Amino acid sequence: MSLERPRPRARAKDAPGSFAVESFFFHPKVVHLPIALGVLMPLVSGGLVLAWWRAWLPARAWFVAVALQAVLVGSGFAALWTGGAEEERVEELVPEGALEAHEEAAQLYVAGAALVLGLMGLALGLPSKRAGLTLATASALGSLVVLGLGVRTGEAGGALVYRHGAAQAYVTAGPGGATVRTAPAADDDD
Repeated sequence: MSLERPRPRARAKDAPGSFAVESFFFHPKVVHLPIALGVLMPLVSGGLVLAWWRAWLPARAWFVAVALQAVLVGSGFAALWTGGAEEERVEELVPEGALEAHEEAAQLYVAGAALVLGLMGLALGLPSKRAGLTLATASALGSLVVLGLGVRTGEAGGALVYRHGAAQAYVTAGPGGATVRTAPAADDDD
């Protein structure tokens, strides 16, 4: 076993109309934030509902749940956008039905998260503690549904990568046979 640091991977040169894989808006990077928040939100929102109900925290602490859910929705839209931008590149490798299943699951996930965000925001804005707490509880339960939608989306995306080989769209032979991961070229069809 060697303690040497691994050598950096060869990088694809930025060609006109393309961006490096290291770009922030590379779909496999972007999708992890909405997935992580989808897992965490039932815990966070459930804990905050309990703290609100037991008066351990003031009602305004619910803003934390609203803010995190807003980040989930925003990053979910970013994931949809980056997935759509890279669709043409992987559609040559994977069955169209598998790609559509992932896209539809992702759209439903983001729509469900947006609906829960609306409920969370309403709970924060209601003047009655009881009504606000009831709506917060409903939205915390809704975050469990969103978690289920996220699992379905992640499974469909994982199938694209691991069962259908979608990642191969970003692997090419570089100089000396080195593996180089490339990013999709800009879409010139518009």
